[in-house]
Amino acid sequence: MGLLSKVYELCDCSHSHERLKKNKQLQTVEIKVRMDCEGCERIVKKSVQGMKGVTQVEVDRKLSKLTVIGYVDPNKVLHRVRHRTGKKADLWPYVPYDVVPHPYAPEAYDRKAPPGYVRNVLEDPVASAIARASSTEVKYTTAFSDDNPNACVVM
Repeated sequence: MGLLSKVYELCDCSHSHERLKKNKQLQTVEIKVRMDCEGCERIVKKSVQGMKGVTQVEVDRKLSKLTVIGYVDPNKVLHRVRHRTGKKADLWPYVPYDVVPHPYAPEAYDRKAPPGYVRNVLEDPVASAIARASSTEVKYTTAFSDDNPNACVVM
C-alpha cells in the first residue's frame, strides 16, 4: 500500500496546488514594461496569466507597470515577460517618494519616474552611500526643523 499511495499522490492533481504553496511563498512581483496601446497591454497580461502559481495580474499602462501576485519566482516572471512579448522588461526600480530619506540625491531622482515615485537607491550599494544621511547631517537638520518645538529661531 505504501508504493500505491505514493503513485497516487504523484498522479493526483488536487494536491499540486498545496505542494506549490509549501515550496514558494506568496509574492508581489512588479515589472516595468513599456506599453503603448491596449494591444500591448493585452499581450503583456496574457504572457504571465497562464503561469503556474499566478493568482492575480494587474496592468497599469500609464505607469508602464505589470503587477503579478502569486506563488512565483520574480526572475522566472521577468524572463517569461521578456521571452513572450519581446519587450525590454526590468524589475520595478521605483519606490514612493516618502520611503527614501533623501529623494533628491543625485542617484535617486529620475525624470522617467512616475509622479510620486523615485528610484530605489537604498538597495543599490554604490548610490546608497550618497542617499543616506550621516548622523551629523540628521542632527543639524532636525535642530533647525519646523517640526522641532525646541528649534533655534534664527530669523
